[in-house]
Amino acid sequence: MGENHFSREIRLLTPTHFEYVFNNAIPSVSPQLTLLARKNDGSAPRLGITIAKKRVKLAHDRNRLKRIIRESFRHQRQTLPSVDIVVVGKSGLDKLSNQELFSLLNKLWKKLAQRCV
Repeated sequence: MGENHFSREIRLLTPTHFEYVFNNAIPSVSPQLTLLARKNDGSAPRLGITIAKKRVKLAHDRNRLKRIIRESFRHQRQTLPSVDIVVVGKSGLDKLSNQELFSLLNKLWKKLAQRCV
C-alpha cells in the first residue's frame, strides 16, 4: 500500500489510548466536531474517532462520517506533529455534506497543528 493507508500503527485502538488523550488534551473545536490532541512518544500522528449513536442516529451516516474523517487524516498526516488525536462528533455533524466536512476538517487539522508545535 502507499503512504495513505490507515494501518494499525496510526490508530488509537484501546480505551487506554483514548483516556491518555482525554486526560490532558489540546482542543480544536467547531460546532460539529471537537479534535483533542496530546503528544505521543511515537514518530507519527495517530487517530481515534468517536461518534455516538446519540449524536448521529443512523449507522450509515456514522460510517460515512468516519470514512471522510479517516480520508482527511490520511491527506493531512504528513503535516501533523507526533500527536494522538481523538475526533469527537457532536449533534448536527450528519447534516454536513461530504465537501463541507472535508473543508471543516482541513481547518481543524491546521489549527491543531499550530497549537501542538
